Order: sequence, then C-alpha cells, then structure tokens
Amino acid sequence: MLKNILFDFDGVILDSMPIRDFGFREIFKKFPQEQVEKLIEFHRKNGGLSRFVKIKYFFEEIRGEKISEEKILEIANTFSQIMKNELANKKYLIGQTLEFLKESNHNLHIVSGSEEKELQFLCEQLEISHLFISIHGSPTPKGKLVAELIEKQKYKKAETILIGDSINDYEASFENGIEFYGYNNSELQKFKYLTSFDPIWKLS
Repeated sequence: MLKNILFDFDGVILDSMPIRDFGFREIFKKFPQEQVEKLIEFHRKNGGLSRFVKIKYFFEEIRGEKISEEKILEIANTFSQIMKNELANKKYLIGQTLEFLKESNHNLHIVSGSEEKELQFLCEQLEISHLFISIHGSPTPKGKLVAELIEKQKYKKAETILIGDSINDYEASFENGIEFYGYNNSELQKFKYLTSFDPIWKLS
C-alpha cells in the first residue's frame, strides 16, 4: 500500500525549465554562446542535478578551467536571486499536480536539485508549503536526501515512491530501493510513467 510520496520540484510541481534556462543564460551571458548552449543541453538532460554541479561542469568540463567553491557559491547566489524574482508566480504551477497534492492523504515531501532555501522560499510564495511534511533541496545530492528522509521518517521502502522528470530522479530512487514514476518527460517512458495521477490513487 502506498503511503509516502517524494516529489521532485522542477517539471513536476512547477513548470520552471524555461525560467531555469533563462537563469543560466543570464549568469553566463559574458561567455561564448556556444559554451552556454552546451551547458543548457547538460542542464536539460540532468534536471535533478544541483546548480552547484552545473556551474562547476560549465567551468571545468566545458571551459577547461578550475573554479573555487567560493566562486561557485557566488554564482549560485546570483542564479538564486533571479529564480526568486521569476518563479514566485502561481501561473507556473502544474495544474494536475497541484490538484493531486491538495486532495492527497499521503505523506508528501519535496526532494529537489534546487537550492534548499530558495526552494522553501518559493513554496511559501506559491502557498504550497503546508501541503508537504518537509521540503529538501541542494547542495545535498538527491540520493542522499532520499536516504536521510526515509531513515528520519522511518518509512518502509515498499510504501514509498519518488515522482520525477529526470534520469537523476530515477537514479536516486534506484539507489535507495524505492519505486520510481516518471512524469513530464517522454524520455522516461521506459520506466513506470504518469500522464495523470490516476494510477497513484489506485496504489493507495
């Protein structure tokens, strides 16, 4: 019987990918466009990874130069400010997800690659914080977030699922031994996949 649901945030609760794209283009606008587009491609394929990982990837893998943790944090803070300004708008909430969250009697949590304080701020602004028992984000990797949450809440893995829109969400589920359901990303249709939340009601 399903009792506990862990939700990714971007692309599952909030249709934020175009805004995230804009944010990365904005913070790296002084760099060559072809390098920025390589980052955007990496970002889209790895939605569940944190911005800290993506910023480091941009410098070390795309540009071939070292970057300090302090500089990563500085750039991430700039990105976060852009996100707070742009994403605190209810028009980006995904309707069918919001409807499910409001009607659900499951134990609901957010485990996201988005920066944790920004994530909690956005949930407050969007007036959805009260729908969740807890809200977790980066820089802690998602796999570790899931492991810590299951241990702290003493959840049974057989009663717990993760719903996400990226391969990183699947990997976090797999490494923790819980069921994964893909959502809002056709590349995940090789796994269990939701086009509506009806199958979730049937598991409960």
